[in-house]
Amino acid sequence: MSFTLHGLPVSAGIAIGQAHLMSHATLEVSHLVISPRMVDKEVARFEAALARVRDEFAALKGRTQHSSAEFGAFIDLHSMILSDPELAEVPKDLIRERRCNAEWALVQQMEVLVDQFEKFDDQYLRERSYDVRQVVERVIKELVGQPGRMALKSSKGLKEENLIVVAHDLSPADVIAYKEHHFAAFVTDVGGSTSHTAILARSLRIPAVLGLHNARQLIRDKEVLIVDGTRGVLIVNPDPRILDEYRLRKTQIELERSKLRRLKTARSVTLDGVDIGLHANIELPGDVANALDGGAEGIGLFRTEFLFLDRGDMPTEEEQFEAYSAVVKGMGGRPVTIRTFDLGYDKDLHPEKVFGERMQSNPALGLRAIRLSLAEPKMFQTQLRAILRASRYGKIRLLIPMLSQAHEIDQTLAAIERAKASLRGEAAAFDEAIEVGAMIEIPAAALAVGLFLRRMHFLSIGTNDLIQYTLAIDRSDEQVAPLYDPLHPAVLMLLAHTIASAEKVNVPVSICGELAGDPSLTRLLLGMGLRQFSMHPAQIVAVKQTIMQSNCAELAPIVRRLLRHEEPAKIREQLAKLNG
Repeated sequence: MSFTLHGLPVSAGIAIGQAHLMSHATLEVSHLVISPRMVDKEVARFEAALARVRDEFAALKGRTQHSSAEFGAFIDLHSMILSDPELAEVPKDLIRERRCNAEWALVQQMEVLVDQFEKFDDQYLRERSYDVRQVVERVIKELVGQPGRMALKSSKGLKEENLIVVAHDLSPADVIAYKEHHFAAFVTDVGGSTSHTAILARSLRIPAVLGLHNARQLIRDKEVLIVDGTRGVLIVNPDPRILDEYRLRKTQIELERSKLRRLKTARSVTLDGVDIGLHANIELPGDVANALDGGAEGIGLFRTEFLFLDRGDMPTEEEQFEAYSAVVKGMGGRPVTIRTFDLGYDKDLHPEKVFGERMQSNPALGLRAIRLSLAEPKMFQTQLRAILRASRYGKIRLLIPMLSQAHEIDQTLAAIERAKASLRGEAAAFDEAIEVGAMIEIPAAALAVGLFLRRMHFLSIGTNDLIQYTLAIDRSDEQVAPLYDPLHPAVLMLLAHTIASAEKVNVPVSICGELAGDPSLTRLLLGMGLRQFSMHPAQIVAVKQTIMQSNCAELAPIVRRLLRHEEPAKIREQLAKLNG
């Protein structure tokens, strides 16, 4: 019987293959009451299981050295969860107090922790409950004598690249193991857009649909599946007509990707000879290889707050210096734009462990980014010194997030001067003429952009936050997500005003938010006058293709007329014509 399921599209592309159901990671354990004389042995059995999983994580970590940065970070996170006293110690107390078996003690404590995570308002934090379950699952497998990750069974006559993994959930460790098997796609019952599974799927560049709820129960092994990772659709046992249609679309996508790769080294220039800068956004030094492979001319945004990932304390100046130096050396003379810490918002970085009660309940509007850096001068000086020291190895630009007031700009520039003075006192080498830029991501900053143009060397528009703050939409809240509209007239007005204002006084301006990597918006931005984009490395060649097929002189008057419309629907209609 043919049927269709709809879920969350987290990794684009189309895959056609046979279902490979992963065994349930059972958390339905026996509830046993043990005798008093067995208590110590049960505790020792639990500790031995923890130790074996700890060793397994260490081995996996060693295998991630040549993988993307996400893999190692996720293994670190699971190791941290495993070592947390709430999971490593409390079950032992339960074994002693309630005389229950280790499996049942562990599951009881897991339910307490999961309940705590699921009460968070923040979607990202809520989704960390999946990680707790995955870690507990591995320990239980050790306890019941079924250690290790889920294994892919070999099917006679069936190639791995034709397998589509169907699971209730997948842990990062499972996905790392799958990386060696080259499967076609995967779908899961649970998982959100910011779950580790989703992030890993995108880094592996394979189609994936999550949040299908009952796929594991409804699908049988070896059934034919179509995964449409762009639309979030899973078709089970498709009829021949649908199958032929998707085979054709899959072939077209593969051909298109192959063609795009040929543009990697092509000059990014429009039909009327305007050079357009295409840079990459990165989070960790290990991302430099992807940026170069994607054809980036430089790093347009290095989000340094990810150096905090899962550590809960402040990176030292030396640690930061090594990270920044590695990026600038790795880019081989290409420019690197380093954004100072944007801590305190939607990243699982545990800033409360460093800054305690200073973090507020509504951090998106509170003490974050430059506000936090100025409030913590020691932390800010440490980072500024590390960036300045790294500037001796290549072209570095300093980017300051979330500025909105003139006095914030002045305080920031003064802090940079203090960092320079301290390095001069130590006779340390650095780029005295390092350029300093501002993120334009608050409506007030866009409207009063003259403040920034008079004081800064360059601007970078962060569209994700600019849209969020302009429309008063929390972009991580699923209930209001449909209202998050990049084509709202107010958003377009702010973008056009910022770009035109910078152009008048010859101050370079770029966009580093999600809009920059969307080819359907490239001509709109070119028509506004944008000449530099920064995006995920995987998006560069697609945007370059659109640039090479565009004429800036022709686009400018068309976009001016488009911006006069007040209805988003009309704007979309005109945008479709622009791209037609």
